[in-house]
Amino acid sequence: MDAVWKIVLAVIIAYALGNISPSIIQGKLHGIDIKKEGSGNAGTTNTLRVLGKKAAVITLVIDVLKGVAAVLIGSALAGEQAGYLCALAVFCGHIWPALYGFKGGKGVATAFGALLAVNWALGLSALAIVALGVIVTMKMSVGSILGAATFPLVCWFIEPGFIAIGTVMAVIILVKHRANIGRLMRGEEPKMSFKKK
Repeated sequence: MDAVWKIVLAVIIAYALGNISPSIIQGKLHGIDIKKEGSGNAGTTNTLRVLGKKAAVITLVIDVLKGVAAVLIGSALAGEQAGYLCALAVFCGHIWPALYGFKGGKGVATAFGALLAVNWALGLSALAIVALGVIVTMKMSVGSILGAATFPLVCWFIEPGFIAIGTVMAVIILVKHRANIGRLMRGEEPKMSFKKK
């Protein structure tokens, strides 16, 4: 029972870490509700569009680090499988944060951080696929969608024990990008833009 409570505690901590939203916090410091500006997404890409490069970098770094921290804490408290569960928990905490009315970002940066902590090769492989999609199209959504769509296969080769949770995360990312997919199909998805700040 002690082991079960350690897992529960680890998952709660991971979800709470996911609730930390640097994009929302920085938006409030600028008198802006990031969820009502740009795409309305509380993530790095929209922060870049609305608040500029510095705010976007801060958002990216914190979102990645909270993913890393959640998995490391879970693994330290209750072992590898708990670390896997914490990857999902911090990811869900970012997308559906209780602190912000369950409206957060799309989870890509936080997922990347969690994957790095699960297996650095898995995280970097997923990043390479995302980066390829972004470089070719200059559209962050394409990279994210490509990364999610191919992730179960990548996971199967590199970290098969994570494939069930990894597939759930990939499906959630694809569902969260359904509006982007629609715009891409209509040829209306904007390319990345850089606000000078």
